[in-house]
Amino acid sequence: MELSKRALAIKPSSTLAISAKAAQLKQEGVDVVTFGVGEPDFDTPKHICDAAVKAIAEGHTRYTPASGTMELREAVCRKLKKDNGLHYTPAQIIISNGAKHSLMNVFMAILNDGDEVIIPAPYWLSYSEMVKIAGGVPVIVYTKKENNFMMTKQEMEKAYSSKTKALILTSPSNPTGMVSSMEDLKTVASFAIEKDIFVVSDEIYEKLIYDEDKKHISIASLGKEIYDRTIVINGVSKSYAMTGWRIGFTAAPEAVAKCISALQSHMSSNPNSIAQKAAVAALDGPQQCVEDMCREFKKRRDYIFEREEQIPLIEALKPEGAFYLFVDVSKTYGRKIGEKQIQSAADFAAILLEEKYVAVVPCADFGMPDYIRLSYATSMELIQKGMDRIEELIKALQ
Repeated sequence: MELSKRALAIKPSSTLAISAKAAQLKQEGVDVVTFGVGEPDFDTPKHICDAAVKAIAEGHTRYTPASGTMELREAVCRKLKKDNGLHYTPAQIIISNGAKHSLMNVFMAILNDGDEVIIPAPYWLSYSEMVKIAGGVPVIVYTKKENNFMMTKQEMEKAYSSKTKALILTSPSNPTGMVSSMEDLKTVASFAIEKDIFVVSDEIYEKLIYDEDKKHISIASLGKEIYDRTIVINGVSKSYAMTGWRIGFTAAPEAVAKCISALQSHMSSNPNSIAQKAAVAALDGPQQCVEDMCREFKKRRDYIFEREEQIPLIEALKPEGAFYLFVDVSKTYGRKIGEKQIQSAADFAAILLEEKYVAVVPCADFGMPDYIRLSYATSMELIQKGMDRIEELIKALQ
């Protein structure tokens, strides 16, 4: 029997494929260094785990409202007010099974078949696939390194059509680590207001910014007109090392939130009840754990960027946030190691894994085929070992 054409058209995640291959090599006893999946290597802070244990002991193990518990939605409202200067009511908040689920809900809620979504490249690879699953059409804007990979007004104008329904904004960015400036945000806000389209603002890495002259600003805070058109996506996975707990949230105009709630009630019911209790502890509890993790990530960022700068044939901008180094490897093209020749970033990644047992993510699926992504959400020891091996490979190229 014939399967769904829409489902068959979806590409599997290349980041998970790389991780799977690295995991297989590790099972075979190979000493692999993985710069693949973006997942903090820290344990979830104890006070958050304690809240989950308490929730189980107190019997919080049943269904919750589809949109999440009132307790957690109120905690999200407090967080958005305190951190972002945004006023939302619980009716505007939807708790989902991770920020990825939140994003999928949004596209299902706002897109009709053929609606277009502007996506700046490089982009997190799931954006375009989610848009397609929801019946939309991704319209990719290929940004430039000299603009810190930010969209210009001219680029947005060129991408716009009468079918444009939304654009995606990600700050700090996966995979570049760049943080949108106030000027960048004003440009996007002005464009969205003029064209009367949604901005889907993915702010999952907001607390992981490393330089004093950079800070996270939510585009929804720039005035009522853009607030009314913005859908904020966030969660607890990156900031609180809670990737496996699967709690994300959406803050949206009430009509959008109501639509998402109805969708979620049929697709997944409610998010995990115990994880919701843990998320309340994360948002309302002590934040020193976030500061400590951010401080450690900064040390790693500084080290991995310094090492990259010393290695010939590769180039990167210094990341300002998140935990990724986005590396141009195009100067290695045409070079060989043995009989293996590099013609693409995918070739570079494959040879690096085969020859030096280092796993990185080639970024063709992120819209930039000349780049690889290195996640420094791993120990300093492994970062050092991995960068040593990358340097060895590049110096051996002929």
